[in-house]
Amino acid sequence: MYEKFFPTLLVFLSIASPGQADFLDTTWYVEKFTGEAWALDPATIMGAGQNFYRGYSEGIFYSCDYNHQSSTYTTYDIESFFLNPEFRLFEPLRSEISSSAQTIFVHRITCSSPDDVGNRRVLYPFVTNDVRQQAWYLFEGGVYSMRSHNNR
Repeated sequence: MYEKFFPTLLVFLSIASPGQADFLDTTWYVEKFTGEAWALDPATIMGAGQNFYRGYSEGIFYSCDYNHQSSTYTTYDIESFFLNPEFRLFEPLRSEISSSAQTIFVHRITCSSPDDVGNRRVLYPFVTNDVRQQAWYLFEGGVYSMRSHNNR
């Protein structure tokens, strides 16, 4: 009897447990800016939020109202992330990003409606790690650091 029960239980638990490798669904609050500000004054958005919840997003950097939002991510180990020239502006935040983390997730989030092709939006690179409490967004000449206060 038990030899049938345990394999079935393991299959059920693996299906029922939500994966969080690509964790985004929360509100991320801007805490600091590192880099060179260009057009946007970082002081004007400190404390502002960026919310993601399933297909809905609203916030200081990006919004999409269930309008064909999609997302994908690429994983990196710590060293590979910082060796990638595309992410050189994250280097001053190396200790913050890699603290207690083993994996970096670089998300590309898009919003596009077939009825409104002129209003496509892309949020990239939106970076998280496997610690799941912080996020970083490269915008203009620097990186905004964010923290989640209410993980779902």
